[in-house]
Amino acid sequence: MAKSSISNSVIRRLPRYYRFLKDLENNGYVRISSRELSEKMGLTASQIRQDFNCFGGFGQQGYGYKVSDLKEGIKKILGLDRLNPIILIGAGNLGCAIAAHIDFRSKGFELIGIFDADESKHGQEIGGLTIQDAAGIEKFCSENKPSAAVLCIPKTAAEKTVDRLINCGIKAFWNFTHYDLFMDHEGIAVENVHLGDSLTTLSYRINSGVNDRRI
Repeated sequence: MAKSSISNSVIRRLPRYYRFLKDLENNGYVRISSRELSEKMGLTASQIRQDFNCFGGFGQQGYGYKVSDLKEGIKKILGLDRLNPIILIGAGNLGCAIAAHIDFRSKGFELIGIFDADESKHGQEIGGLTIQDAAGIEKFCSENKPSAAVLCIPKTAAEKTVDRLINCGIKAFWNFTHYDLFMDHEGIAVENVHLGDSLTTLSYRINSGVNDRRI
């Protein structure tokens, strides 16, 4: 199946599969059936088989899945066997927390630069990197060729910043702003993270009694 035809819902389940399989391997599992995996993940066995078949399938009839092989296969599909250089724009509270506490390397990225327009933050260190002046983004990108950016800036600053970054060759964004990149730009990869929306969804689940752990 062509990658372009794989549904977004399947793609979003892959990191969860990978996380569960790592835990299974760490706990000594050598093989597992789709039924056993479905029980642990709250999915149906049919859904799991359909998801894996999107990528050619991994199991053997009557044997199930070899945990280590399946984990490595999904790791490769997710691109976690290589590191993509990424920069972070906006060293406020959220940006600093992301730079200090997210394990970028385990997620397929290497954080190589942090930028902020606030002069008072220039020279400070976070996670082993020095916060640089946002005015130097173009020069840094020209020299270091990052392929992605984390956006932790106000919506009012996002549009011009994104234009600059795209002109610098950035093709992917982990977007914590409320600026809709898809409205003005085509051909870029975007993961929008709206923390407030997630909390509002939790409010809905509490008040409606919905408790579905599947994704």
